[in-house]
Parts: sequence; structure tokens; C-alpha cells
Amino acid sequence: MTLSMEQIEIFTIPSPCKGICEVNNRGYCKGCFRSREERFCWNQMTEHQKRIVVDLCQRRKKRIMAKKNAQQLDNSAEPQDKQDDLFKFDI
Repeated sequence: MTLSMEQIEIFTIPSPCKGICEVNNRGYCKGCFRSREERFCWNQMTEHQKRIVVDLCQRRKKRIMAKKNAQQLDNSAEPQDKQDDLFKFDI
């Protein structure tokens, strides 16, 4: 026999929806970082389940933002191709 100990939530957890409602290549919403199943089942979830989803979303956002920042740093570290100045003459 296993007992499930769910943490009691005092306040209702609001939907993390940001109104963007577009999915990325991994299937997560670009606004709230929920999966399709998490978005569709939100109203049927317990407050404890909602807390777990919100925590997962925060981790996903942090991971995605860190990856974006790393890519931006990599791009800025690469030497940029400079076009020769057409009006600069060596005389």
C-alpha cells in the first residue's frame, strides 16, 4: 500500500498562459512553456499538479533562455566578415 502525500495549496494557482499560444520545435508553448497535454488538461488538474507544471515550465524557460544566450555569445565571438571600404584608397 502506497500513500500519496500531496502538498496542500492554500491559494489557487493561476494559469501561466501569456496569450502567445505558439509552439516551439519541441512542442512547448513559446509563452508559458507548457506542453500540449499540460495546456489542455490544466482545468482538470489538482492544485498540486498545477504547481508541478509551473515548476516544470520555469525550468524549461530557464534552460531555453540559457541556450539562446549561449548561442548569442557564440555568434558574437565569431569574426564578422567585413566588406572592404570602396572609398578607401592606398596612395
